[in-house]
Amino acid sequence: MIALPIVGVSAADLTFRSGELTVEQQLTRKLGGADARLDSSHMGTAIYQEPTGPGYAPVGGYDTYSPSKGGGADPDSLTKAVPQGAQSLKDSRAYAKIHTAHGVLGIDFRELDVRSPLTAGLITIDRGRLPEGAGEVIATNAFLEHSGRFVGSSVTPRGGTASYKIVGAYELPSDLGKDEIIAPPETLIGPLDTALQASGANGVRAQDSYLVKVGGDGFTWNMVKEANTKGVTVLSRAVMLDPPADSEVPLYQQQPKEQFELSGSTRATELAVLATVVGLAMLEICLLAGPAFAVGARRSRRQLGLVGANGGDRRHIRSIVLSGGLVIGAAAAVIGTAIGVALTIGLRPLLEEFLGKRFGGFEVRPLELAAIALLAIVTGLLSAIVPAFTASRQTVLASLTGRRGVRRANRILPVLGLLAVAGGAAIALGGVASGMGSTVVAGGSAIAELGIVALTPVLVGLCGRLGRWLPLSPRLALRDAVRNRGRTAPAVAAVLAAVAGTVAVATYEHSRDLQNRHEYVASYPYGSGMVTVNDNADHKDVPAVREALAKEFPLAVRADVDRIVVGRPGCDGYSTEQDCGRAELITPKEQRCPLYEAPNGPASFTTEQAWELRNDWRCVEARFGKANATVVADEKLLTALAVTDPGAVSALKAGRAVSFDRRNVKDDKVTIRLITDEEKAQSTGARNEEPPGEDKVFAAYQVPEGVSGYGLKVVLPPDTAKKAGLTTAAFGSYFTLDGTATTEQRQRLDGTFDQIGVDAGVEIEVGYQGNNDLVLLILTVFAGLVTIGAAGIATGLAQADAEADLKTLAAVGAAPRVRRTLSGFQCAVVALMGVVLGSAAGVLPAVGLRLLERRDLERLYENGIAMGHVGSEGPGAYVPIAVPWETLGALIVLVPLGAGLLAALVTRSGGALARRAAG
Repeated sequence: MIALPIVGVSAADLTFRSGELTVEQQLTRKLGGADARLDSSHMGTAIYQEPTGPGYAPVGGYDTYSPSKGGGADPDSLTKAVPQGAQSLKDSRAYAKIHTAHGVLGIDFRELDVRSPLTAGLITIDRGRLPEGAGEVIATNAFLEHSGRFVGSSVTPRGGTASYKIVGAYELPSDLGKDEIIAPPETLIGPLDTALQASGANGVRAQDSYLVKVGGDGFTWNMVKEANTKGVTVLSRAVMLDPPADSEVPLYQQQPKEQFELSGSTRATELAVLATVVGLAMLEICLLAGPAFAVGARRSRRQLGLVGANGGDRRHIRSIVLSGGLVIGAAAAVIGTAIGVALTIGLRPLLEEFLGKRFGGFEVRPLELAAIALLAIVTGLLSAIVPAFTASRQTVLASLTGRRGVRRANRILPVLGLLAVAGGAAIALGGVASGMGSTVVAGGSAIAELGIVALTPVLVGLCGRLGRWLPLSPRLALRDAVRNRGRTAPAVAAVLAAVAGTVAVATYEHSRDLQNRHEYVASYPYGSGMVTVNDNADHKDVPAVREALAKEFPLAVRADVDRIVVGRPGCDGYSTEQDCGRAELITPKEQRCPLYEAPNGPASFTTEQAWELRNDWRCVEARFGKANATVVADEKLLTALAVTDPGAVSALKAGRAVSFDRRNVKDDKVTIRLITDEEKAQSTGARNEEPPGEDKVFAAYQVPEGVSGYGLKVVLPPDTAKKAGLTTAAFGSYFTLDGTATTEQRQRLDGTFDQIGVDAGVEIEVGYQGNNDLVLLILTVFAGLVTIGAAGIATGLAQADAEADLKTLAAVGAAPRVRRTLSGFQCAVVALMGVVLGSAAGVLPAVGLRLLERRDLERLYENGIAMGHVGSEGPGAYVPIAVPWETLGALIVLVPLGAGLLAALVTRSGGALARRAAG
C-alpha cells in the first residue's frame, strides 16, 4: 500500500530527469556540430531577440511596426548574415504530401547534406546508409511506420514527376514521431515545386535556415546583434552557454524581461498545487494504511500485554508499534524505489516512445530518490501513530485477556474538524465572492474536506442511531462499526476523501458538459454533412470523390457544389502567386458595420455609440463560417440545408441567386467582384480602400429572417454563373443521409479516398457529443476501488474484533450463513458511510469553482457591454451547476453493494465453537 505510490513517484522522477536534457544536449540536437543556426524572422526589418529564448520584437516595438513599411523579408538576409570566412550549411524544409502504401500523407520534406560534420547529432541513423545523390532519400522510422514503406522501397511526392528510393532510416532524437524525409540539396523541394506549378497547382515554398561554424569563441553575442539588424534570429551555442547580462540585451531595454518569462505567481501556484496533491495523497495513504497497522496491533495485543506485564510502560508499547510502522515504511521505500528504478530501466524504450524523444542519459539524482524514500518512511510512521496510541492505552489485563475495555471519545478532534469545515467553507465562498481565483477556492475546499475527515468519528456515531430499525445482521454490523470507531473512522475517512475528489471532479465536468451542450452550434442540419477536397489543386478528383460518397453512404440527397475560380483553378484563396485571384462577395458600403469601416475601427466611437452599433443588424456577428461562402449549386442544396422556404427554391429555379445574409443584398441584387491582382487588393485594403476588380451583379432573393445557410452567404444557379462568364471548379458536395453512416462505411470511404490519392474530408452533423463520459467512468472506478480496499481493511479488522460475537451467535444457534452475512454488512456499512459523506463533501469545491467561473463570465460580459464590445441582445452568461446523478447513484448504491457482496463471498461461513472469555 505504501510501496506502490513510491514505485510510481520514483519511476516518474527518473523518467522526468532522464528526459530533461542539459543545455549542451539540447544544442547538439538543434545545432549538430555547428556554432549557430540562423533563421529569418520574416519581419523585413531589424529586430531585437532574447539571448536564450525564442522571443523577439521589431526595433521600436510592435506599436510602431508596419509590415508594409518593411517591404517584406529580404530573401538574401540569411546569406548576408553569415560572417565572412565562416563555414555554412543550408537546411531547407517544406511541407508537402507524398504517396504511401495507404494513400497520401502530409510530411516534412527536407534538403540537407547529412554527410557534413555540421550535422553530427541532428539525426541518428538506425539502418541503411546516407543518400549519395539525386533520387535517394532517407526517412524517419515514424514515416516508414505510418506510410507502410521500408528501406529499399520508393516513394513519389504528390504532384511530382520523380520517384525517390529510400536508402536509410533515421530518427530525430527530440521528435521520434515526426514524419520526414531528407534528400541531398536541390534534389527534392525545387523539382517538386517546378512540377506542381507546371500542372497548374500551387507550388511548395521552402523555409531555409543556415548552420554556421565560425570557430574560435563561437558565434558571439555581438555577432547575434549584428545578424538581428538584418532581420535574422540566431540560436547560438556560445550565447546559450554563457548568456550576456540583461543590461546588454536591447530587447530587455525596449520591453520588460518579465513579458518573456513565466511569472513568479504562476510558479507559486504550481508549487502550491503540487504540495496540495502530495499532502492529500499522503493523507489517503495514511487513512488506508492506518487500519492495517491497527489490525497488526490488535493481533499482537497479547505480545504487547506481555511487554507491559514484564515492566514495560506506555512509551515502550508506543515505540514498538511505531517501530513497526518505521520498518514497514523503510521496507516500502527500499522495495518501491528499487522496483521504480528497475521499471524505468526496463521500460526505457517504451517511455522514450511515449514521450516522443530519447533520454539524454539515465539520470539518477540520489537526493530526490532519498526524499521520495523519506516520504515513504514518514507515511509509514504517520500511519502507525493512531494505532500506537490506541494500543498503549489498553491495560495489561485487557491485552492479555482480549478484553476491549471502555474507550472515551476524543472531544478535541471534532471541535477542530468543525472549525476547519466552517473556516474552509468561508474561505471557498469568500474566494468566490471576492474573485480571488480558483486556487483560493480549491484551498478552502481542501481545508473543509480535512475538517470533515476529522469529524468522521462523530458522524459515524450519529449513524449508529439508525440501527434500531435494521434487521439482525446489518444492526450488528452498524453497532460494531460505531463501537469500534478507532478502526471504522480511518476507513470511512479514506473512502470519504477519494469519493469527495471524484464527486467534485464529476460535478464540475458534468456542469461544464451542460454548458458546452448549450453553447454548441451545429455545422449542418442533423443527419446532413459535407465532403470536400482539402486542396484546391485536387478539383479534378472531385467527381471520383462524389461517386465514392454515393457508393459507400446511404444518401437521401446529394447536392454538388462548385466554387468560383479566378485564374488557375488550383490556387489557394488569397494567394499572391502569379495567375491567382479570387472572387469576393461585396457588401454595399451603407450596409457594412460602421465599427469596422471607420479609420480607427471601434476606437473611433464612444462607448455608448459602440454599444448601440453592436445591437445594429449590420454588426451582428455570424455564428457560422465557411471557406467557400459563395457557391454554385442547384435547389438540391436547399434540401440538404433543410431550407423549406418555397421562395428560395423558386428563385434558384428561375435563375436568381439566393442570399442568406441581408447585408449583401441591395435592391434585390448581389455583387461579386473578380479580383485578379491579390497583392494590389491587399495594399488597397490596408488603406481601407475598395479592392480593384470586375463586378458581376446578379438578381437575388433574400431568405426570411431565421433561415440559416450554415455558413453560406450566396448560392448561384449553375446556368446563371455560366451566362455571367464565371469559371467554376468542383470542390465538394453537401448531402443528407438516409439513416446513419456506420464506422465500417466511413473506413471504406477513407480507403477509397486513399486509392484515389486525394486528401478529402467528410463532416457529418450528429449533434453535440460530450467527451466526459470516459472521465466520469474512470473516476467512478477509481473511487470504487479505493472504497472496496478501505472497506475490506476495516472488515478484516472487524472480523478480528468480532470473533467473540461470532462465537456467541454460533453458541445460541445462529445459522452458519450469519457469519458471512455479518461480514458483508460490515464492509457495506463502512463503504456506504464513506460514500455518502464523500458525496456531500465533494459538491462544495465543484460549486465554488463553477460560481467563480459564473462570476468571471458575468463580469467579462458586463465589461464587454460597458465598453461597447458586446451588444445587450447577446446570449449572456450561462454557467450551470448540475450534479451527475448517474455517477452518484453508481457510487452510493452499486459500490457499497459490490463491496458487501465481495466481502461476503470471501468470508468463510463456518467457524469452530469455542469458549468465550468473560468481559
